[in-house]
Amino acid sequence: MTHRILILGGTTEARQLAGKLVRRSDLSVTLSLAGRTESPVAQGVPVRVGGFGGAEGLAADLREEHVDLLIDATHPYAARISANAAEAATKSGVPIFALRRPGWEPVAGDRWTLVDSATEAAKALGEAPRRVFLAIGRQEADAFEAAPRHRYLIRSVDPIEPKLAMPDALYLLARGPFPEADERALLERYSIDAVVSKNSGGEATYGKIAAARALGIEVVMIRRPPLPDVPSAETVDALAAKVDHLFDPVAERGV
Repeated sequence: MTHRILILGGTTEARQLAGKLVRRSDLSVTLSLAGRTESPVAQGVPVRVGGFGGAEGLAADLREEHVDLLIDATHPYAARISANAAEAATKSGVPIFALRRPGWEPVAGDRWTLVDSATEAAKALGEAPRRVFLAIGRQEADAFEAAPRHRYLIRSVDPIEPKLAMPDALYLLARGPFPEADERALLERYSIDAVVSKNSGGEATYGKIAAARALGIEVVMIRRPPLPDVPSAETVDALAAKVDHLFDPVAERGV
């Protein structure tokens, strides 16, 4: 018997999970991408690109495609997608698991200012002009147009178009991972005195946090949004184990 799995992806872990699950001959895995990244990396499994039309549309798709398991492996800040996924699973009766990467925790030497949104982060930079490394991607970067007095170094995977309405901004296109040594060199080269980051978790983008700590630079950290309470795991291996348990070939044969 073949079990159909739909993974809502866009993260490294989603790609890794898909690659791990597809090794099982009894699993048919499809990875769904929102389409926000212009040139996503190769995924290794069949890919669906684009939205579903909210929770109702996703629920309909789960029923029409006879999906046996929905996995939410989206970014920790994709709160709307996660909410839609949980609601769609309830409406369709399809089981759901979530891959929830642990967030970073401050350690000795960190200078974190915690805020709840990009808008609050822009305010937290203060009135005095600063050299700011903006490393939150392109989706919410326009919130910093409200603080045009600062000098910005803005990094994103895809270009920010149109350019932001601020007089002093330098744009840097790059895709992680970003080693600590490289991040430290970047912060020093541009004399950065404040880093704005989301608490993405994981190792790929932690380099800037460690570099800021080493240099004594403030990090304005945007807290994670609340996410639905669904069965979850923190690592690819742990979630793959949950899938193995759900679709246990021995149990299905009644042995």
